[in-house]
Amino acid sequence: MIIYNVTTKVLHSVKDQWLKWLKEEHIPEILATKCFQNATVLYLMEADDDEGVTYAVQYHAESLASYNEYIDKFSNEMRAKTIDKWKEKTISFRTIMQIVN
Repeated sequence: MIIYNVTTKVLHSVKDQWLKWLKEEHIPEILATKCFQNATVLYLMEADDDEGVTYAVQYHAESLASYNEYIDKFSNEMRAKTIDKWKEKTISFRTIMQIVN
């Protein structure tokens, strides 16, 4: 199992709107690619919240091939949509992890 983790700092002024968009539009659109089986939204509790709140979304892929398919076919469009919508109100970084237990 592969986890594609997207961590995002969101300005306080758009936090509620961003979270609604994330849950109702963005995650369903990513899951519709069929590259990931599910997604989990997490709030980072011990992050510095002075400039905004930090969330992580973990997308679970069955294999590295599924993750690579998402990156090759869909990620550029999804990132562009996010940037177009939220501009400088959010900043994200991405990591990929493998479950080893």
